[in-house]
Amino acid sequence: MPALVGPVNIHNVTGGTVNFGDVLNISPKSTAKTFQGAGSSNTGVFNATGSAVSGTNVLDTKLVDQPMTGNK
Repeated sequence: MPALVGPVNIHNVTGGTVNFGDVLNISPKSTAKTFQGAGSSNTGVFNATGSAVSGTNVLDTKLVDQPMTGNK
């Protein structure tokens, strides 16, 4: 079904997917895993983050999070 898309302003796309209109399937072409504490990935002009104690659990028991086989 056709989509009407209004004004669009994209500043930056880094490794993401931008789609306009109809699509059957969008799948990732790469995967990554990061471990970050509270407030560590905030972006913007002014950030006020209040986290007195931050602990990050880096124990990951999953062997595969996002399978990439057959994803081309």
